[in-house]
Amino acid sequence: MRIHEPGPGQIAYCLQGPPDAPVLVLSNSLGTTMAMWDAQADALARRFRVLRYDTRGHGGSGAGSDARSDAGSDAASGYTLNQLGHDVLRLMDGLGIAKAAFCGISMGGLTGLWLGIHAGHRLDRLVVANSAARIGTMAGWRERAAQVRSHGMDAVADGAAARWFTPGFAHRAPDVVDGLIDGLRRTPPAGYAACCLALAAADLREEIGAIGVPTLLVAGRDDPVTTVADADFMRERIGGARTTILDASHLSNVEAAAAFTRQLGDFLAGSAPS
Repeated sequence: MRIHEPGPGQIAYCLQGPPDAPVLVLSNSLGTTMAMWDAQADALARRFRVLRYDTRGHGGSGAGSDARSDAGSDAASGYTLNQLGHDVLRLMDGLGIAKAAFCGISMGGLTGLWLGIHAGHRLDRLVVANSAARIGTMAGWRERAAQVRSHGMDAVADGAAARWFTPGFAHRAPDVVDGLIDGLRRTPPAGYAACCLALAAADLREEIGAIGVPTLLVAGRDDPVTTVADADFMRERIGGARTTILDASHLSNVEAAAAFTRQLGDFLAGSAPS
């Protein structure tokens, strides 16, 4: 793990793969870190320069505030989707990356939609996994932010496995599930809550039609958080977007790792999803 701009606004990242290969940026979901992409990074780093990072307030990335990078905002007042998107551009600029493919899951997928709308010229291709143009409700996210600020992460972590994975996967891979839930439990409440407030205000339903970059939408067949219907909504509004549905719940890149990696690699190489 490396650190970009050490300090309150720092971004923790990992860069692997051939230096001259095309760049693929991977963006984590709420309550996880860049480690959630281990399977994809290990497989795709043979063909791509894979750039993973921790979303602000998560893992090794700072929670704010830094007036230079955060315009005075910090975890206490909540983040914005604009900030999450600009963090990606700040990291790319700092590493001298003019253009990259981007793949984000859940919160990371919403960050990808923002980039497609506001910085499409910086993207070669866009993959939005287990996400939506509007995730949940403002009231729900504000309630969760208040909960973790008052009582910590335990209540959120206790119910996460049922949202993130199907019962079958939880039974087959308890160590994987337990590891991710333990990581969620250790997520800084301030950073988690600040991202909840970013999600509370984020609504791109009227804007995603402006996305012109080639886009793949990945949905989990059993995802109760961001559904197949959410993917269909985006596909109908993003010109030329493709959809692939995996046999998984919300963290499809973990539950259906091999299929996810194959679909992602094929799309980046220009092949249609199968």
